[in-house]
Amino acid sequence: MFGEDLLMATKLKKQELMKQFTEGKKIGFIGAGNMATAIVKGLLKSKKPAGSVFVYDCNVRQLKPMAEMGVSIAYTGEELVEKSDIIVLAVKPQNYDEVLAEIKPAVTEEKIFVTIAAGISIDYVRKGLGMDCPMVRVMPNTPLLLGKGATAVCRSENISDEDFMEVYDMFANSGEAVVLPEEQMNSVIAVNGSSPAYVYLFAKAMTDYAVSVGIEKEIALKLVAQTFIGSAEMLLSSGDDPDTLIKKVCSKGGTTIEAVNVLNENNVPRTIIDAMAACTKRAEELGK
Repeated sequence: MFGEDLLMATKLKKQELMKQFTEGKKIGFIGAGNMATAIVKGLLKSKKPAGSVFVYDCNVRQLKPMAEMGVSIAYTGEELVEKSDIIVLAVKPQNYDEVLAEIKPAVTEEKIFVTIAAGISIDYVRKGLGMDCPMVRVMPNTPLLLGKGATAVCRSENISDEDFMEVYDMFANSGEAVVLPEEQMNSVIAVNGSSPAYVYLFAKAMTDYAVSVGIEKEIALKLVAQTFIGSAEMLLSSGDDPDTLIKKVCSKGGTTIEAVNVLNENNVPRTIIDAMAACTKRAEELGK
C-alpha cells in the first residue's frame, strides 16, 4: 500500500511540475486597453495558457473582449497582484499614483513589475510600492497591435535572467525587442515609441500629392504603404546603410535626386532630428 501511495504521489508531483513548466509564471495586466490587448494576444499566440493570464480594469466594459479570449478576470487591483507573479502596469502615466497606492498592500518582494508608460521609471514605481521589487521598464509602439512592434526594454539590477527573459519574450512575440540601459529609455521614445506618427505624416503627404495629380486615394495609399514595407526590408536585409541605399535610388540627373535635393534644401533631415529632440525633451519633463 505504501508503495502504491508513493507511486501516486510521485505521479501527481510530476503532473504538477509539468503544469508549472507549461504555464510558467502567472502574468497579470492592470489596464485592458489596446496595448494590453496586443500583449495578451501575443502571449496566447505563443501558447501561453489563457488560465495563467489575469486582467483587471476599473472600466468593466474593457474586460469583455479579454474574457472572450479566455483569460482570467480580476475585480480589484489587489486581487490581480495576489494572483500574479508578473504584473504589467498598462495604464496611462497620470494614473500611476492611484494604481500604485491601490495595489501596495498586496505587493511582496517576489512580485515582478513591468511599466510600459512613457516617462515612468523603475525608481518611481518602487517608491510608489514602497518596495524594491524586480522590474522591467518597457517602451513599445502601436504596431505591436499587429504583431509588428518595435520595443525597447531595460531591467532592474535584481531581476533574474530567467524572469527577465519571460518578460522580454512577451514583447519579442509581437515584433522586435531590444535591450537598453535605463538612461536611454526616455530618448528611445522618439526612436520607436512616437515614430510611427512620423511615418504616417510622411505617408499622408505622399498620398495627398498623388490625389492632387489624379491618382485614386486607395491606390496611392496601397503603393505608399508597400513602398514603406519594401524599403524597411531593404534596410534590414540588404546590408547597406541608409546613405548607401539613398545613393542607389538616386541616379545622377534623374528624378529621385531632384526630390531628395528639395528635401535637403528645405532641411527636412534636420527638422526630423529637431522633432525627435523635442519628443525626448517632453519625455524628460514628464519623467518620474
